[in-house]
Amino acid sequence: MRKQVEQSIAKIRPYLGVSIVELVEVDGGAVKVRITQSPCSAGNPLYSIPEEVIVSLLQEQLQEDIPEINEVVAVP
Repeated sequence: MRKQVEQSIAKIRPYLGVSIVELVEVDGGAVKVRITQSPCSAGNPLYSIPEEVIVSLLQEQLQEDIPEINEVVAVP
């Protein structure tokens, strides 16, 4: 399932601006990701997307592609 999750994340990655999304773990229906703002967006709100919005977008895409996914969690 990890490969499917990676493919799904890749589909939405272009829409996440300069945010960096790293897949940390897939555990059953839960997906853990690490979200990092790119250095080029530091201090510029025009280029950064709030973490909560990214998690919501990822969860929507993942659930559309992989119905077994029921949660996306951002980890430090």
